[in-house]
Amino acid sequence: MGPENFTTVKTFILLGLTTNHNTELALFVFFTAIYTLILVGNTLIIIAIFYDQRLHTPMYFFLSNLSFIDVCHSSVIIPKMLAGFLEETKTISYGECMAQMFFLHLFACTEIFLLTIMAYDRYAAICHPLHYTTIMNRRVCILLGVGMWMGGFLHSIAFVALPLNAPLCGPNRIDHFFCDVPVVVQLACTNTFMFEVLIVSNSGLISVVCFIILVISYIVILISLRNRFTEGRRKALSTCAAHLTVVTFLLGHCIFIYLRPARTLPADKVFSIFFSAVTPLLNPIIYTLRNEDMLNALNKLRGRQTNVGGKGH
Repeated sequence: MGPENFTTVKTFILLGLTTNHNTELALFVFFTAIYTLILVGNTLIIIAIFYDQRLHTPMYFFLSNLSFIDVCHSSVIIPKMLAGFLEETKTISYGECMAQMFFLHLFACTEIFLLTIMAYDRYAAICHPLHYTTIMNRRVCILLGVGMWMGGFLHSIAFVALPLNAPLCGPNRIDHFFCDVPVVVQLACTNTFMFEVLIVSNSGLISVVCFIILVISYIVILISLRNRFTEGRRKALSTCAAHLTVVTFLLGHCIFIYLRPARTLPADKVFSIFFSAVTPLLNPIIYTLRNEDMLNALNKLRGRQTNVGGKGH
């Protein structure tokens, strides 16, 4: 019997972040500003890297991918959340819910793989500088890029198959502001033990393994930096600290949500806010305001726009 014969729930009701309308209006203004900054900041990074030939390096190739993923990742969740702040009853159809879960895990898992690749890139640049261009040549970068997207796609297909195969008989109320596999699986009218095991072994295991790889990479990098010159060491530590900040927010959320049984906790929404809004905003802040090369590229881009505008007059 296929999933279409099991599923009787056609629409879900999202309980959202709060039931206080005044608070919802304040949150609407706040998260609209956050979402605008995410879109503008990450888009500027992508454009600056595209136009500045000096930034056509492996590090900035992966950084532009990270900005693209952050735009897509936040766009899966935040627009629906903003619409919910203005609605009395926050509903989402079954199809929209499944699509939201698919794209959420596609971009989130791809970002985890990308951050792991970026740690390897930093390891190669700092620990093997003489062989860096050979280790991270164009072909390797493209293969790694294709591999991370394929990995994210396969993970998302496997993960979303869980609720698709679960008999969802109601109730249809989701105590969250977006659809995610653990909260949807809770609505199944069957024993969910095997679904919960698959959630932990899929998303939870990926998060833990990537986190361990990242920690080992940074330990090796820190050991390698002991004998470096002060200026070079400071710049390398700054880059690694920025990278580690993003990793902590993203993987911290994934480990907290997916490495335990599918139960809703009060802290879930707080962690998810960091996951969907704070982490995508950190990228343009960390990689531009603290990065001289990016600041120079953005200044060049602004000068380019000024020249085009001047010619137009």
